[in-house]
Amino acid sequence: MIPFDFEYYKPETVEEAIQIYTELNGKGKKPLYYGGGTEIISMSRAHNVYTEAVIDIKGISECNVQGLRDNKLIIGSAVTLTQIAEANLFPLLGLTVQRIADHTIQDKITLGGNIAGTIIYREAVLPLLISNSEVVIASSKGKKQILLKDIFDKRIKLSDGEFIVNVIVDSSFLSVPYLHAKRTKSDKIDYPLITLAALKDNNRINIAFSGVCSYPFRSSSIEDYLNDYSLQNNIRINNAIGNITEPILSDLSGSADFRKFMLQRMLTEVLEKLGGTN
Repeated sequence: MIPFDFEYYKPETVEEAIQIYTELNGKGKKPLYYGGGTEIISMSRAHNVYTEAVIDIKGISECNVQGLRDNKLIIGSAVTLTQIAEANLFPLLGLTVQRIADHTIQDKITLGGNIAGTIIYREAVLPLLISNSEVVIASSKGKKQILLKDIFDKRIKLSDGEFIVNVIVDSSFLSVPYLHAKRTKSDKIDYPLITLAALKDNNRINIAFSGVCSYPFRSSSIEDYLNDYSLQNNIRINNAIGNITEPILSDLSGSADFRKFMLQRMLTEVLEKLGGTN
């Protein structure tokens, strides 16, 4: 039960959603866009979120699309993790989202909600970062299409009134060699000690991480070290880990030293699976 009353709106178009937001915001009602709603519900119960109005984007067709068009895979922000896994149009993304939460809630968590959420792991973003995906963002100024990596720095940078309409992945990334690896403290379905997603892009390894630091990230410098074929694998891995610029996460699930140890083993698996062994 959400511990406060709020108005509920379910627009049918992006333009209608923006108009409703603008009007409600002008009245000081602090409206929130709503997809799956799992985080809004849990955070409001903990008194960390308050709003007088929610705008449910699930009624917008553009936010529910999932399919190939003109050599692009388009996935709406209101598509659930279950729907993505079942369609399996992007196998690396499908594998990644299958291990976010358990099956009882995967059909409620949406792609947009996971990307834009406040929980630090946001694992669905990893395959999208390494496939150079684009996002379509709606605001009162219209829609803009932008590379996810250009708007994602520790978290996606959305201004007030903006929301994700859909994600676009070039079809060339849908069939390349890939690896998803996740290590948890105990259970198969749990917050990660470390999750990584990697793929082979024109003989180069692209890789992104969750659980290593307090936010998901892709690092070009780490990729440069891992793709330095002039060095032995263990040196490449040590260089990559040694050049993580932010503090490595240390919490009840695992210390920073344990995460470094685990990351070393996982990166060995990446090099063995995706090539680069020397």
